[in-house]
Amino acid sequence: MAGSGTAHLRPDQAPVLTVDHMVVEFPVGRGQKVHAVSGLSLDLLPGETLGILGESGCGKSTAGRAVMQLPSPTSGTVRLGERELTGLTSRPLRKARSRMQMIMQDPTSSLNPRRKVKDLVTEGLAIWGFEGTKQEKEDLVRETLSAVGLDPDVVWDRRPHELSGGQCQRVCIARALMMNPEVLICDEPVSALDVSVQAQILNLLERTKERYDLSMVFIAHDVSVVKNISDRVMVLYLGKTCEVIPSGRIEQDAAHPYTQMLLASIPGAGDRELSASAAATELPSPLNPPSGCRFRTRCPLATERCAAEEPELREIRPGQYVACHHPVVEPRTEE
Repeated sequence: MAGSGTAHLRPDQAPVLTVDHMVVEFPVGRGQKVHAVSGLSLDLLPGETLGILGESGCGKSTAGRAVMQLPSPTSGTVRLGERELTGLTSRPLRKARSRMQMIMQDPTSSLNPRRKVKDLVTEGLAIWGFEGTKQEKEDLVRETLSAVGLDPDVVWDRRPHELSGGQCQRVCIARALMMNPEVLICDEPVSALDVSVQAQILNLLERTKERYDLSMVFIAHDVSVVKNISDRVMVLYLGKTCEVIPSGRIEQDAAHPYTQMLLASIPGAGDRELSASAAATELPSPLNPPSGCRFRTRCPLATERCAAEEPELREIRPGQYVACHHPVVEPRTEE
């Protein structure tokens, strides 16, 4: 079930990124609006990877773009360290936002087709300046391209249409790293790639995170990918948080019916209670989301309370938070 709340936040641990009650809505005419993100709160600790998981249309990508202020959220706050980003004017926002970088879902269309790789990677430095000689800049670009698994001599003068999808994604990662960011937001960075290339990019992101001391927000709809790359997983449904759980415990301890439905979608995962009826029901429209718990129209456990009262995130196990009036909490088996 989907709800709100801030019980899962950790303000005492100096997060590098904090999002508080973020709302993103888009007007669509006739007084209607799309409720894309509704009261989302999250935090990200230094060196941590937060996975954001959910079906297509749940607001994952919109949330990632709103954190980058692309566009700014309708309401709520976004803090990068101690710096508040919402409300900043154009120039200060662009300067502060350079500490965050984003890897887009479609690597090819996110690169300027007219520019060569050497220019694409140095674009950020060209905008914000580089304190060094031309040779030092070229050496830095070559080092970064090598770090993401590209041969600088091969791709130096190539344009995006001359590269494969995996190579374009590596160029996007290199371009992000050139700005020496503190936070890297990855918006489904492997969904458009072949399975073998996906594994290469995921391994690259892991190595890059350690080498450059990054904190990452990893957005995806693939449960297996999010589980393997993340330290903590946040499950979204229609713009609301359902569950926050350590990634290593998601298969064993998932207590939310929606999380169980997502886990059942993994090939070979076997049958999970409650999953079949929920998966067979269509996602409600974000123009008119259900009252109370937004997942109630697909949940076989829903009661009248679910329609009248929105559940709030509460801790049911150490580090695990669920927004549900009727969580599926099974006794843990000790090995």
